[in-house]
Order: sequence, then structure tokens, then C-alpha cells
Amino acid sequence: MRETVVVKISSDAAGAITLTPVVVQEMAIGELLDHIAGVCGKDEARIRQVIARGSLVSGSSRLRWEGWTVEELEAAALLARLPDPDPTRTLQLEKCSAVIFCAGSHRLPVPREAVEKRRLLQRKSLWHTVESLASTAVYSGYSYKDRCDVYRLALTTADQAGLREAIALVSYSTLERQLSALALDAIELHIRR
Repeated sequence: MRETVVVKISSDAAGAITLTPVVVQEMAIGELLDHIAGVCGKDEARIRQVIARGSLVSGSSRLRWEGWTVEELEAAALLARLPDPDPTRTLQLEKCSAVIFCAGSHRLPVPREAVEKRRLLQRKSLWHTVESLASTAVYSGYSYKDRCDVYRLALTTADQAGLREAIALVSYSTLERQLSALALDAIELHIRR
């Protein structure tokens, strides 16, 4: 089984006029697999197909490598490296890396540090409200793209009202305006393992 792969990484934002450099990097197979699983999930057939094809678009980056055929046993060993969703995991807020504010199909991801940051002379932050609501969050699955467990909290009318008040505590005015404009109906918490 290969342990490293030579990967060419280029920006997908490159157009006919702008040129972006292509970076050639020796990447651990586990790191490449993280990129692939972020797009395909833990789907053996799709992962084998992408590895054989030798290319992947992940976000604004295009990754290319010399493709190879992955046998079933090798594929099983590769998939064993990826974490499985675990609904029995308890919510550990201290490992929260981001809060995703959801309004219908619109999602606004915010790093935890931005949610925790308090306005000058304020004792509380938006994080205090999120933290108090988190006890009713339900395990939603594992995000291979973000490399974290996802917990989802459907907001009641009372939760929405409390959250609207807490949004005024956000330290960043642009973020405050973005959140105020949303009709929030759920919150997702990204918890690193």
C-alpha cells in the first residue's frame, strides 16, 4: 500500500488571464484520503473511482496525481483510517471549533472564537447563549470535509428570541448584521475529536 502520493495542487480560480502557480507536494495517503472523503464521504466505490481517476476538486483547489487502481483489501484498509459517525458520543462543547447558523438552506459558519468574543464592557457573549441552548443538541453525523462531529439544534420560538437578543452582543459589526438578517431556525455545532 502506498504511504505517500505526489500531488499537484492548483487554484480552480485560475482563469484565462490570471495564472496561479501549481504546487507539487508529496502528500501522505491519509491526507489525500481526507480530501477525497470530504467530497465523497465514506463511500468505497466513489473513493476507489476518484483515486483511479487521479483528480479531485476540493473547495477552490484542484488536486491531481497519477491515478492507480485500488484493490478491495487496500480500499478496506484505507477506509479503516477514516472515523465513523458515532451517535453515542456526548457533546463536548470545549472541543467546539465552529457554530453554523442555519436559516432554511442558508448556512453561515462562524469560528467559535468570533462567537465567544465579547463587546467592550460586556460580561456575556453570543457564546453564552449558544452554550445554554446546546443541551438539546442532537448528534447529526460526522463531517469528513470539516473533520468533526456535527450536533444540530432545532430552535424553538423562545430560542430564536433569546438568540436575537444575544446577537446584539457580537463584537464584529459585519457578523452582527449578517446574523440579524437571518431567520434562524437551527444551529449546528462542529466538535473536533
